Amino acid sequence: MGSQLALKSRIASTSSLEKIFNAQEMIASSHIARARDVALNAKPYTDAIFDAVQALVAHTHVSHPIVKKEEDNPRVAVLALTSDRGMAGPYTSSIIRETESLLARLDEQGKQPELYVYGRRGSTYYKYRNRAIADTWEGNTDQPGVEIAETISKALMEAYMKPASQGGVSELYIVYTEFINMVVQKVRVLRMLPVELIRPDQPDNGPMTEDDAENASPLYAFEPSIDEVLDAILPKYIQSRIHECLLTAAASETASRQNAMHTATENARNLIDDLTRKLNASRQASITQELTEIIGSADALNTKEE
Repeated sequence: MGSQLALKSRIASTSSLEKIFNAQEMIASSHIARARDVALNAKPYTDAIFDAVQALVAHTHVSHPIVKKEEDNPRVAVLALTSDRGMAGPYTSSIIRETESLLARLDEQGKQPELYVYGRRGSTYYKYRNRAIADTWEGNTDQPGVEIAETISKALMEAYMKPASQGGVSELYIVYTEFINMVVQKVRVLRMLPVELIRPDQPDNGPMTEDDAENASPLYAFEPSIDEVLDAILPKYIQSRIHECLLTAAASETASRQNAMHTATENARNLIDDLTRKLNASRQASITQELTEIIGSADALNTKEE
């Protein structure tokens, strides 16, 4: 059994940690409602522009980078959305684990992934392991704005539109955490570009093949041309998808931090209770020993007097 001084020291330090965890939980609780509403409100616009792009490319004979890129370019871009701060449980570690799995799969396919990272935790992780990073962004991962989404989308679009001879990429992937509810957040891998075509009459049968696209009858007329229309849509499409992923990842990070801090607070309180019981037991043992010594001394004096 530890000494009373050591137990008191542990109780004091654990109490300080419990206050910090509880404060972090309260802060996350105050932010989660707004983060959830912002993420859910952004989803309809992103879904609408994605459906519009799919409808355009599914019903027209188009050869545009938004649906097809150079086949002989093995370079692909992977964007991982991590967090700036810790105390969020397995949030960042889950993203890193899924990113590593995606990079391994791409390597097995003979592709050359180029890593982009948003969030200080992920950037530090890969820099510490000397992993080559094409670009990084940091700041406000729990409350991302339109500006950061625009900055990231411009960098990725520039990499995607470059020809292979200039170091361009042929595919864009995003690894992020989708907000399902306060308890469930799932790590997702999204291939943002090129857009996968889904059969409009049989949406559950997987991506549309080239033959399906050729047989689809044109339903749209474009002015001035389809290439100029898609060139105008492409930046908006990329930015909207990235912005939605940032917002749902922010909601997931806040929810994960609230859950982690709630668990940490409960664990700290349980540890304080356990240490308090040990301290009381130590005090009781000390008092019992002192009483035993006093009684023994008194008996010895009485025996000596007799």
